[in-house]
Amino acid sequence: MQEIHVVQGEVSVTTHRDHDDLLSGGLGLTGLKDSLAPFADSKHPTEQELRRRAIQTSWKGIADLGPLGGYGAVYGAVPNIPGVEYQAFAKLPRAHAPHRVLVQVPDNFDQAHRCLVVTASSGSRGIYGAIALAGAWGLPRGCAVAYTDKGAGSGYFDFSDDSGVTLNGERAKRGTAMLEFEPTAPKGEGIAIKHAHSGDNPEADWGRHVLQAAQFGLAMLDRAFPDQAPFTPQNTRIIATGLSNGGGAVLQAAGIDDQHMLAGVVALEPNVHTPGRGRALYDYVTEAAVWLPCALTDARFASVPFARDAHGAPHAAWVKRCASLHEQGLLKATTPEAQATEAYERLRKSGWTDQAMATAASTTAFDLWRVIGAAYASAYLRRGADDMPCGYRYEALLADGKPGVADEATRASWWADASGIPPGNGVGLLGGTNDSADPQLAGSECLRRLWTGDDANARELHASVQALAARLPRKDLPLWVLHGADDGLLPTAFTSEPYIDWLRAEGCRPLYWKVPHAQHFDAFLMLPGFGDRHLPLLPYGYAALDRLWAHLYQGQPWPADLPTPAGTPRGAGALQPGMLGLQ
Repeated sequence: MQEIHVVQGEVSVTTHRDHDDLLSGGLGLTGLKDSLAPFADSKHPTEQELRRRAIQTSWKGIADLGPLGGYGAVYGAVPNIPGVEYQAFAKLPRAHAPHRVLVQVPDNFDQAHRCLVVTASSGSRGIYGAIALAGAWGLPRGCAVAYTDKGAGSGYFDFSDDSGVTLNGERAKRGTAMLEFEPTAPKGEGIAIKHAHSGDNPEADWGRHVLQAAQFGLAMLDRAFPDQAPFTPQNTRIIATGLSNGGGAVLQAAGIDDQHMLAGVVALEPNVHTPGRGRALYDYVTEAAVWLPCALTDARFASVPFARDAHGAPHAAWVKRCASLHEQGLLKATTPEAQATEAYERLRKSGWTDQAMATAASTTAFDLWRVIGAAYASAYLRRGADDMPCGYRYEALLADGKPGVADEATRASWWADASGIPPGNGVGLLGGTNDSADPQLAGSECLRRLWTGDDANARELHASVQALAARLPRKDLPLWVLHGADDGLLPTAFTSEPYIDWLRAEGCRPLYWKVPHAQHFDAFLMLPGFGDRHLPLLPYGYAALDRLWAHLYQGQPWPADLPTPAGTPRGAGALQPGMLGLQ
């Protein structure tokens, strides 16, 4: 067996068969679609219950499992896949916090076509955050799948009782067990999360996390099949895939893969920062937090889902944003209608398309811009939970919405249910407000100044963002980027398109699909009126992975170019195969 250099503590080995498989925790597609699997004792869920619920939550957060979405009928499947899981905490040199790694080895592992899929969680999700992409495609094909939470995840630390999350998802006090995240500060208040408060700027290491997960995967295959060892990149094809932040992570990995571990890469809607091209996530997120609420009150967005209130009128808070920007002298127009148009034109000049802004009405309505900005600013500035920029903080919320101490049941569910960045699951984002008619603007403008300013904090933040820049992959690496044309969270004009243009200018030959009618959140397609206008992106990712498999294992040539399928919006009915344009 290969020596494992990256693991802290023990490797957990668990078997998953019968009613507890690898892909769905025994729920199957019907169970995944159902309400969250209950805990017999809400205060003390078992390891098996936590795992099942974490898998279910990850599926629900990524895939469209709604009755009209077509998952399991038009595309995708959730077969029962028995097998073994290997899980551990891995750590990069000089990192304060570990990243969680997990390898799923199916009983039907195809030893004739040795395959390891390596992936990273989307967003800031926990270890199963990419199971709907990498697991759903790789496990039925007989591939092992290696996951990393890439230094994020839902192992929240609660200072009120000094507890965090152990390797099996259960909670324990600091000092009694190895924890997924343990703040360096001995004392504090509120809730600390790994992505924002580890002190590591984990985003700069996402590529290294992916390559470490691949190394761990090979070592665990040695352990699973000692008679077939060693498993190496020379005799085992390693396919990297991920979506959103996970897509950015596998592109980062491709750029630093000096040992040529990766045999191919498929990245969906990647959060990728291209040096000298496009725009950094923090730049357009903080711009959107300030300006999009006003711009979306423009009449051109009147029929867009989430852009109007229940009575069909512009959201009152968004109208107030226009007035606030006018009072500050940032908008010259004097009427709400003209102010909205002026804000819209400003965003158009900075690269926002009408498509991106329209879909971003959902992101704006859910307050994601401010949420992302606060967490990422803390990560980039390497701040602790009690020193977040612009006065923000995370605290447990009571049933009445006021801050307090989380109860045992709420705390116990975080690892399985939370997204990795609050608010949600009984944790709130507080601070960053004032007593004005537009209370959230102060914090949003403070976050924005960290990008536009030139003080010490702004310079430190810019240095952290520069460390995220992707590097060139090797020219012969099969690489495919797929991105929804209607993505309003990570617009293609700021992310995939500059990256692809850069690769082609440097002599690489990546494939790129800008998928019509697809947006960022397949899971949002279940929302009323939203799925009518869009298509899911996952089926295109599965198709790209199928094509990569055929190239690597069946000798099919890798195309120099491949036309993007011309799908059609789903409409009010159920998704039909012909709508995807993949036939």
